[in-house]
Amino acid sequence: MSKVFGNLIAGDWIENGSMIENRNPSDLTDVVGQYAQADALQLEDAVAAARTALPACRNMGLEARQASLDMIGRELMDRSEELGTLLSREEGKPLAEGKGEVFRAGQFFTYYAAEVLRQIGENADSVRPGIEIDVRREPMGVVGVISPWNFPTATASWKIAPALAYGNAVIWKPASQTPASAWALAEIINRAGLPDGAFQLVMGSGSSIGNGLAQHKGVDAITLTGSYEVGCQVAVAAAANLTKVQLELGSKNALVIMDDGDIDLAVAAAVAGGYSGTGQKCTASSRLLVHNDVHDQFVEKLASAISALKVGHALEDGTQVGPIVSAGQLDSNLAWMERAESAGANIAVGGERLSLNHDGYYMSPALITNTTNDMDLNREEMFAPIAAVQRIGSYEEGLSIANDTEFGLVAGIFTKSLARATHFRRNVETGCVTVNLPTAGTDYHVPFGGRKNSSMGPREQGRSAVEFYTQVKTAYINSGMVD
Repeated sequence: MSKVFGNLIAGDWIENGSMIENRNPSDLTDVVGQYAQADALQLEDAVAAARTALPACRNMGLEARQASLDMIGRELMDRSEELGTLLSREEGKPLAEGKGEVFRAGQFFTYYAAEVLRQIGENADSVRPGIEIDVRREPMGVVGVISPWNFPTATASWKIAPALAYGNAVIWKPASQTPASAWALAEIINRAGLPDGAFQLVMGSGSSIGNGLAQHKGVDAITLTGSYEVGCQVAVAAAANLTKVQLELGSKNALVIMDDGDIDLAVAAAVAGGYSGTGQKCTASSRLLVHNDVHDQFVEKLASAISALKVGHALEDGTQVGPIVSAGQLDSNLAWMERAESAGANIAVGGERLSLNHDGYYMSPALITNTTNDMDLNREEMFAPIAAVQRIGSYEEGLSIANDTEFGLVAGIFTKSLARATHFRRNVETGCVTVNLPTAGTDYHVPFGGRKNSSMGPREQGRSAVEFYTQVKTAYINSGMVD
């Protein structure tokens, strides 16, 4: 029997209840562990413990809080090779990416450790004589965190770190596909010297634990990164209690390649944006809008670059594209290939199920050409190592197609024209924009988020996080009253 890993509730590791088996998508014979699944009663215990912890969380000394977050961050960075290996083993992204993700997660904690000491309020004079005004931010209270499987450590960290930094208590429900990374992060947080009950880990299904968090009256705010459909369900559930909501949802990101762009640089960016992380990321550039004058050259070079990518076991040297995270996701990806051909698109390269030395969920990265923006593959998020090319005849057409989507997370353009780059940056309807860079890859000290159906609520990351994890209190003081 493999080891059993429990939930963290009220400071105790709880191993009883149902279990799920966590298998390595690179090698299905490799069992990572057995992970406990919380039930409704355990969720109630977690909420009760978090609410009990709130006074201690609010009143924890700033230096002690800063030291706790800094300790978490430095341990993540120090153990990035070990924990990155675990992450890649259970999620399937190439080892270098797994290590990098854990290191970046550590940077989120050290960044917000510093933010603890930057919590400065405002003051003003009232319009009424002799009255002073103090404006300050206070914790929201109990924050529910629902995080995805594609960046199981980093995404969770950029939610948990600011929540703790601003004095909240956290209840975390991670994705069921990646419980090992969740347990490892929770184990570190549990040893960081935070108040008892300040942090709880409740692993379980979205339908029970995730929905239970969203509709619980004892939860003051809930942040989720997931699909648009799940985000809508969470928003509806939270609305009954007027629970504050932050949602990061789907995307359909466009990368525009103009006739004056650096083609080799654009190809490299399309590979990095569309196929790193096995294409399983919300910032992936799945729509490639290529000017007629460079279309054939770009497609030829990109197809060659994709064909050269090494698909393999996530922990093997040289692997550039790991396995798909699960059987269900792989089936969905392969179905997209069939739908593309049925719609009249052309498969330039890839898109096939692969049989390698290990029994895993492997497919060859794919490039689809001869597509139009009304095809389903250019309207819906695929979350796959698949990108689709569309021809454009002008910059204006490229901008119009880039905006012709219900999503609005990120878009990019390749051009040497400052005027075009500036116009695109100002007029594309996304929360993030890149110029002569991949769409994937964002910094932790600046805001992240989208528009339209990609996001709801305040931005994540950087100092913008304070908008979600705190609430404003305005105090009036009659300073003219003197004994």
